[in-house]
Amino acid sequence: MPTLLACNAQILVTMDGARHEIAGGGLFARDGVIEAVGPSASLPQTADEVLDLQNHIVIPGLVNTHHHLYQNLTRVVPAGQDQLLFGWLKTLYPIWARMEPEHIRVSALVGLAELALSGCTTASDHLYMFPNGARLDDEIEAASEIGLRFTATRGSMSIGESQGGLPPDSVVEKPDAILKDCERIIARYHDASPNSMLRIALAPCSPFSVSRELMRDTAAMAARHKIGLHTHLAENAEDIAYSLEKFGMRPGQYAEEAGWTGDHVWHAHCCVLDDAEIGLFARTGTGIAHCPTSNMRLGSGIAPLRKMLDRGVHIGLGVDGSASNDCADLLGEARLAMLLQRAGGNAGALTARQALELATRGGARVLGRASEIGQLAPGFAADFAAFPLDTPMMAGTQWDPVAGLIFCGPQRAAFTVVKGRVVVREGRVTTVDMRKTLARHGDLVRGLINN
Repeated sequence: MPTLLACNAQILVTMDGARHEIAGGGLFARDGVIEAVGPSASLPQTADEVLDLQNHIVIPGLVNTHHHLYQNLTRVVPAGQDQLLFGWLKTLYPIWARMEPEHIRVSALVGLAELALSGCTTASDHLYMFPNGARLDDEIEAASEIGLRFTATRGSMSIGESQGGLPPDSVVEKPDAILKDCERIIARYHDASPNSMLRIALAPCSPFSVSRELMRDTAAMAARHKIGLHTHLAENAEDIAYSLEKFGMRPGQYAEEAGWTGDHVWHAHCCVLDDAEIGLFARTGTGIAHCPTSNMRLGSGIAPLRKMLDRGVHIGLGVDGSASNDCADLLGEARLAMLLQRAGGNAGALTARQALELATRGGARVLGRASEIGQLAPGFAADFAAFPLDTPMMAGTQWDPVAGLIFCGPQRAAFTVVKGRVVVREGRVTTVDMRKTLARHGDLVRGLINN
């Protein structure tokens, strides 16, 4: 079984139960699982792979709880740059409808590489459109090639414009076909074993694009297979108005009625949950993927993160789609999460370490993997990222390098390791030919622009 030794880190941030931070720290792993963490002198001194991380800060691999990888093909589309959510979607749906399987695969390669370069080791993606023969399999293949731990969510849309939904009819599917493919995907790919690289969750897109019946049927299927459930909820004022008009209730009430609460469920955004809905999520263990950059970009609002945390809601961070965020930088999301909570006048509303915890332990808990990832401790996955301290961005952070990782930036990982495998080495992705991949990505973008 292959072994790995990471040693001599300036600081190793464990995020373990006691939140230990070890000067001169390191870890030793065998077959992708950590066996020992501590001062480097206390660890085995040889291994199949040795990473000497002097002058680096090492953290648990970051966990991204919400993304739409395909959207990096439609970054900064001019007509959508200044739109609120619903207008932005209506601008982009027709472009997305022209995509094919290669668009899904190549965009996933690029998006997951971008995440890996930011220190992310586990990603969840929400793919809810399958135009022209595209399948969830296309991005699952890309995740395997890149080497990130992956939660692939089989999304869906069933209510088109002709039935009062938001998406055009050309991109929605029949409910029976959706449920049949969900069963196929679960049977073929879901790996519930400890430390697995691939999990499946079910993810109808949103209450404004999926029928009540499909929401309920999907929840029942997820319960039967003991897998996760994910959707968008309470993203902005338009979302609330739609829910009140169509269902006669707020989004949180709708989620509860449809069977969409519990510790296997996580909702993206939740910018406009009220006190009763926050209480519901706290009581039921329902998680939230907090996406501050996207929420700002689309004018959706600022999620009441501090209030949610104080009530005990489980929260992780998400970069959201690369057409509503335009980058995939999870440390950047942690920084913005911290700063936005302070903007209301309380400079201590969220600390740097609390923000980093959301990006690691918090995301692991939201994805149902708190016993496997999100911290560096014996028995946990050997998923970590190392960031150099000898950069202009980190100059002067000797006072508190851990806080500097969040306050300062932008940051790029020198090393990203997943299950003991080096995916990023000295700032370069090791698992795919990025020059070739980016060239093909550019061709695909130009094809969408010109057709």
